[in-house]
Amino acid sequence: MAVSRRQAVREGWLHRVAVTVCRDERGRILVHRRSQQLSRFPGLRDVVVGGAVNVGESYDPDPDEVARHGRLTEPELRSALPVWRFTPDSHEAYSRYLAFRTARS
Repeated sequence: MAVSRRQAVREGWLHRVAVTVCRDERGRILVHRRSQQLSRFPGLRDVVVGGAVNVGESYDPDPDEVARHGRLTEPELRSALPVWRFTPDSHEAYSRYLAFRTARS
């Protein structure tokens, strides 16, 4: 049975999403603040970009989902994580990203 992401979240059911850590040519990591209009974690910062994609959803960015963004160096991000309000997943995703990168070097 297929259900929408909205229903899965509302019911507390597990559902799959895809996320990535975005870096620019200088190694800075994209950090964005989620819009206040989002149902999950409104106004919190996030270190990953992605999520669930609905059937027929556009590839164009939705300005209602991102309030503002900036790029931080890794030392800046490490300093910001314990101080700024990030989504719960940001800490885990960034830790996994660092572990993956370390294992590859």
